Amino acid sequence: MPWFVKTERFLRPYVEMKPHLEAHRRWVEQLRGQGQVLSSGYLVDGEGRPGGGGLLLLKAGDYSEAEALIQQDPMVLSGGVEWTLQQWRPAVGDLGVI
Repeated sequence: MPWFVKTERFLRPYVEMKPHLEAHRRWVEQLRGQGQVLSSGYLVDGEGRPGGGGLLLLKAGDYSEAEALIQQDPMVLSGGVEWTLQQWRPAVGDLGVI
């Protein structure tokens, strides 16, 4: 099953996004509990401060399946993020995802 990467950038201040971020975390945990393979996290700058965006890795059957799942993400539904989705084809490395 292919891997997909959703990247996002906040369009609103963190204080406005916090409730949606908490809903996003619950959504991810719910999906994981249902057997969906995914991992979510936020991006930080060189000082370790959150940089206003995040990254979500997930497995899905194809691009449209991954996109349909992402469309349910509370962060996306909030309209407070700009996001992209791409398939990732691991070629070399030590992550153990191949």
